[in-house]
Amino acid sequence: QQQRSLQGPRQEAAEYYRDHRVPQRMEEALNALFPQRPADLYGELANYFSKFSKAPVICKLVGRKVLDGVGQPTLEVEIYCTVKNYEKRICSTVMSSHSQIPENALPETTEADEKERSDSVNTAVEWVNESLNTMLRDLKPTDQCTVDKMLGEYFTKKVEEKKEIQKQEEEAEATLALTSCTPSATALPGKKKAANPGKKVAVAERTIPPAEPVESVLCGSLAIGGTSLAIAKAGATISRIPLYLHVALLKCNQDSPKEITLPLPMVTLLNCEKISPSKLKLVKEVMLIPPVQLSLKQGIERVLDIQKEMMRLLEPPGKAPSPQVADSKKGRAHNTGKKAPPQALKRISHLGCLITGCDNLEQPLLLMQTACNNIGLELGTDMHLAINCAAHELMDYVKGKYEILTGTFKRPDEMVDMYVELINKFPFIIALIDPLRKEDRQQWNHICCALGSKCYLIAEDAATYISKLKIDQNINIPTCSGVVLKYINQTRVSDLIELTGLLDGQRHITILGSPDGESSDDSLVDLAVGLGARFIKLGGLSRGERVTKYNRLLAIEEELAKNRTLREANLEFIAFAEESQPEKQLSDVLPPPKQDLLPPQLSQPALQVHSLPAQLPENSTLT
Repeated sequence: QQQRSLQGPRQEAAEYYRDHRVPQRMEEALNALFPQRPADLYGELANYFSKFSKAPVICKLVGRKVLDGVGQPTLEVEIYCTVKNYEKRICSTVMSSHSQIPENALPETTEADEKERSDSVNTAVEWVNESLNTMLRDLKPTDQCTVDKMLGEYFTKKVEEKKEIQKQEEEAEATLALTSCTPSATALPGKKKAANPGKKVAVAERTIPPAEPVESVLCGSLAIGGTSLAIAKAGATISRIPLYLHVALLKCNQDSPKEITLPLPMVTLLNCEKISPSKLKLVKEVMLIPPVQLSLKQGIERVLDIQKEMMRLLEPPGKAPSPQVADSKKGRAHNTGKKAPPQALKRISHLGCLITGCDNLEQPLLLMQTACNNIGLELGTDMHLAINCAAHELMDYVKGKYEILTGTFKRPDEMVDMYVELINKFPFIIALIDPLRKEDRQQWNHICCALGSKCYLIAEDAATYISKLKIDQNINIPTCSGVVLKYINQTRVSDLIELTGLLDGQRHITILGSPDGESSDDSLVDLAVGLGARFIKLGGLSRGERVTKYNRLLAIEEELAKNRTLREANLEFIAFAEESQPEKQLSDVLPPPKQDLLPPQLSQPALQVHSLPAQLPENSTLT
């Protein structure tokens, strides 16, 4: 009877293992491994049988509040998966914080922004640990499209909930206003009428388009971007490939690219202060772009040599250089020190570059020339320049003009003439970022027609937001050579893939840029490489959270060179035509011509010019 009771479980076990083909696969494994006689037999058996294990699935998401590189709160997302029946931490990502307020904002505005940011991070942590944790459980981390679709639907639902709450609040306020209305309050419109004539004159004098309202950011939106990027990193880790290759496969529909081109770094060297006693307001950043003939490693080394010489030139007379790190993104120098022409170096910017002040537009450019000449380099040949003008911070809306120097104002048309003169005088400048506000669309068209064949005209703040493309594909945007995309808020990995594909199809360049409050996470570099961005804008080489990204870029270059999959970059400017192109829908955009996919010939020059209609489709320049 005891023997009969044991026979049942034995038979069930035999059937169970036979159904899973265990005896057959065990025999195959032993036969395959015996000729190899591996030193770690059981380890090799584990590797052999791991091919037959179930694919890892998400089992837990963990969100937490952490600090970014400037001490502001931001979101970290951790991904845990069930791997071979065990819960395992796969990866984490930290989102960079992004502020929409200008550097010269009032203290109360800055405090309100910091409070909103803190509330948004707290909400994002709640979303990740509760709703998203439940929603994404048991999904494969390699299924990026499905995850991003679910994240998009969740975010849309939250937006609708927010709108409904706002509607109810507005209705309640309107009801309260009606019930509290008194006869004395009705006399107010009469007083307003007396003030109207003066206001009309002010409006009549303003010949510029008003600033477009800043897009509101939904509280907690960081959770969407953070989770999407964390899933992408987890998918790459599970697939045992680098994140940049995982992103490239997603963009190319799983077709592995034969060659990969690294983005050229825009390395910020100078951050020009816009406060007294400095007079220059037009230039926010002066950036170095290494020539394409150099390897990335050689280019970074050359930038460091220029930076050392620049620090020597900016050294206060009779003092050793001792730059101090700024207290925060909005910080100002507390120690002005001894003034010298140009203004003495004070500290390191939150962008990781040197801060100085200048009195005219030519001064920082001549300073760059001097630094390069002193170490035997020639601008335009051995190094190129890019300037971030940040024109949206310069507009005086009362005068309707840009304040380029303290007390010196120019109309939008005059700005175009000034830039043409600047590029003609300093041809080593190959990129202007935000030379105009996005509202000055006519002047964008003029400047692109005048300078598009000589340098890149790039929209950063002057471009619209990624999220607007998902809602409305007929956005009126300015003409430009390309745009700076930033991975912030509710941006998903699939959004960047879609937009870079659109820009590639229109033969416009993509720049991936780091936000103001950068974290130590280096995923942005992998995104830029995988998406095929032309440039990457990471800031300077003097802060850890930014140097980390340059180190990652150098590591990718070394890996691609070792695998013989590194393709040399080239610079192609756009000769804009005078006639504009009719609007197109996103679905109407054609892929780039096949000849564009061919690697550049060695006989081609490093700087090339291509013709293109002056107007981009109205849904294509986004940041």
